[in-house]
Amino acid sequence: MPRGQEPLLQRPGSQNSNDRIEEEDALLTGERTNKAQEGHQHVRSRWREIGLFTWALLATVVVIILGVLYQHKQSEQPSNGDDGSVIPKGKRNLIFMVSDGMGPTSLALTREWRQYTEQLPYDDTLILDDHLIGQSRTRSSSSLVTDSAAGATAFSCGSKSYNGAISVLPDHSPCGSVMEAAKRMGYTTGLVVTTRITDATPAVFASHVRRREMEDEIALQMVGATHPLGRMVDLMFGGGRCHFLPNGTDGSCRADDRDVVKEAAGEGWNYISSREEFDNMGTSAKLPLMGLFAGGDVPYEIDRRSQDEIYPSLEETARSALEILSAETKDSEQGFFVMIEGSRIDHAGHANDPAAQVHEVLAYDRTMAAVLDFIKDSSVPTLMVSTSDHETGGLAAARQLHPEYPDYLWFPGVLANASHSAAYTAHEWHEYLRAKHDAGISELGHTETVAAKAFLMSLTRKSLGIEDATDDEMNSLMNKPDIAAYVFADMISSRAQTGWSTHGHSGADVNIYTSDPKAAKALAGNHENTDIGAFLTNYLELDAELQAVTKELQQHMSSLHPEEIEAFLGSIPDLTERLDGQDHLDHYHGDHKRYAACGSCTV
Repeated sequence: MPRGQEPLLQRPGSQNSNDRIEEEDALLTGERTNKAQEGHQHVRSRWREIGLFTWALLATVVVIILGVLYQHKQSEQPSNGDDGSVIPKGKRNLIFMVSDGMGPTSLALTREWRQYTEQLPYDDTLILDDHLIGQSRTRSSSSLVTDSAAGATAFSCGSKSYNGAISVLPDHSPCGSVMEAAKRMGYTTGLVVTTRITDATPAVFASHVRRREMEDEIALQMVGATHPLGRMVDLMFGGGRCHFLPNGTDGSCRADDRDVVKEAAGEGWNYISSREEFDNMGTSAKLPLMGLFAGGDVPYEIDRRSQDEIYPSLEETARSALEILSAETKDSEQGFFVMIEGSRIDHAGHANDPAAQVHEVLAYDRTMAAVLDFIKDSSVPTLMVSTSDHETGGLAAARQLHPEYPDYLWFPGVLANASHSAAYTAHEWHEYLRAKHDAGISELGHTETVAAKAFLMSLTRKSLGIEDATDDEMNSLMNKPDIAAYVFADMISSRAQTGWSTHGHSGADVNIYTSDPKAAKALAGNHENTDIGAFLTNYLELDAELQAVTKELQQHMSSLHPEEIEAFLGSIPDLTERLDGQDHLDHYHGDHKRYAACGSCTV
């Protein structure tokens, strides 16, 4: 527009005038000015920025927290091993149970006997039955039929060895045990048994000798007095007190005058030896702790139940051990490793005594139930694995008594009638004869013979529940008292129609059980017994430490003079020697020794 021709009503163009114009327009139209809108938008923008910043900050904090929690959780969560087993991270406990001498038929016999005695339906099973996952092959390096020493060495070292070897390899050098490796890695360790604590199965976890019968030396190693690595076990419950007492003292069976109880005290051990002390010790008992409740083996469960005020049961000692070990490791970084053995299932098999056997298996079943209860209530991941070192007796739940084709029967009621074991019954018969001998009667005349037979009839009725003993059976007991335990056992077995193929072990496969099939997936199916040893080591992540312990033991041996090696491990066995502890017919684990109180006396 030409200069001088601007509209007469044109408003000035300054910022101030523009602001006034907007304000006037706002008054006329009722609409907000641009300035107000811009201010509002500015405020909203600021709040949006603050909100976004706050959200980002909170999100970052949440992500960090979740990351930390996830990492911590991952450190506690199980991981899958190469074999698919689910192994927990961090602190854990391992309970290894051994049913010495128990084969699959032992389970069938006990299950059906329990159904009969408790009037249960045929599908009522044992606790053991609910946790079966596999089987183990049991041969040793020296025989298709293993003994307990070689069988348990497969568990402790993860290696095959010869019958009679206590954590010693076929070349007679020591191999580190899983318990020794666990102890070196900070685990608290324990052994709970019903046999002598120095017997083969417990011995392999905390000692090394070339012959299982070296129980005097085993005792010294177990308390740490002569073990090259020191004390490897923190808690021991069982029998075998005689191997800890010096020769010449009451109740000793040592060949020397070393007082192992006294030496153990010097190594820091606390010691109890009675039921009363056991009942009063509580869960706050101080470790190391040794409880030896019998001079030899704890009595068979069928006999122990009438002597409960003297001997605690396996279930009781196992419960106490778990409570003590749990309390001891409550504030520690590592958990515990304990071996619990139903030891005398094996002895009942050696004796061919089915009545004693079913009570031993049921006692083991109750102990497993107690272990499972502990695991359920434990805040620390805990796994139970159970198996047998071998089967004993070649047990069959059937027996052919006559040449004719047999009936398909066996009679659990015969076992239910027995109130004592055959061994206990034989002991009572021997005591009767000993009393006659002490009275100067070395040979029984007619009157004494009649009285002796009357005593035998009453004894078999009272202890075994047998009312119909035959003349042949009575004559065998009268003429051969040294084999009375076997005669009494056969009297029960034949009437129950249970069969036995041997007084020794068999090569049968044995069962594997667990509290957690996922954690023990590696043991599902059929395995060598060494696979069980490898699993125990892998579960506790001790592979490297186990090798280190073996190396250290062998280096120690190489530093010794030959006579020192022999003092430590024993001499190298001759190939012709029997090393399985069964030197002859009259010495099955010390249970069935020949009757010698009368010397050459006869009846």
